[in-house]
Amino acid sequence: MILFPNAKINLGLQIVAKRSDGYHNLQTGMYPIGWQDVLEVVEADPKKQRKGSFVLSGMEIPGAEKDNLVLRAYELLRKDYDLPPVAVQLHKLIPTGAGLGGGSADAAFMLKAVNELFQLFLDESILEDYAGRLGSDCPFFIRNSPAIALERGDVLAPLSLDLSAYHLVVVKPPVHVATAEAYAGVRPKTPDQPLNEILNLPVDDWKGRLHNDFEDSIFPKYPQIAELKERLYAAGALYASMSGSGAAVYGLFTEAPADLHFPQEYQHWQGRG
Repeated sequence: MILFPNAKINLGLQIVAKRSDGYHNLQTGMYPIGWQDVLEVVEADPKKQRKGSFVLSGMEIPGAEKDNLVLRAYELLRKDYDLPPVAVQLHKLIPTGAGLGGGSADAAFMLKAVNELFQLFLDESILEDYAGRLGSDCPFFIRNSPAIALERGDVLAPLSLDLSAYHLVVVKPPVHVATAEAYAGVRPKTPDQPLNEILNLPVDDWKGRLHNDFEDSIFPKYPQIAELKERLYAAGALYASMSGSGAAVYGLFTEAPADLHFPQEYQHWQGRG
């Protein structure tokens, strides 16, 4: 079974309050995009792979293999169901440390793959519960449709939004922003305007209204990210923003921008919204 876990972008991100458990309550729009990894999952041959296998290609993923979210997703289900070993291949194309949710997508798609492969017949709400144990962004990728994310980002409400008429450019500079560092720089506050009201406005009206609160502290520390946002606006973007806690930045255009080039060490993707 081969699946294509996709990235997401954040449409605005409001840090509303600090929680008693150390996390933050937030509001953000989450929108799936076409930047994809490749995930293959098959039942392992017990004669050759008694414990299963995991092969990673493409981009490197920091950390120990046993901590990879794909393997953790499988282990979650294996503990509750009598599952045989699996052979997994992950070809990594979505950059890490980008605010694009690539690792979360891989984990969620692994849950969906195992559910289908072994006919567990778990519905989406149950899969979302498993996904929530792996990370705040993971539940989004179970249904994989536009949503407003609330509380820690794991409480989802449907968002009626279609950006397919726009051309999307997503760029990640050679910068890694740690999530803990990003949260350390934010000051929770009540937003001036509810996020869902802003997202109901035409895209042309988002600039100056739809804001990612992480930008306030991240841009002074990492001017490369701030410069990318300005470059996208200079190229004609109707709206541009950092996604999540960074470091990727995206722009929405009426049509594909001409002569927009980036240094070789920058990773980027373009396509319909």
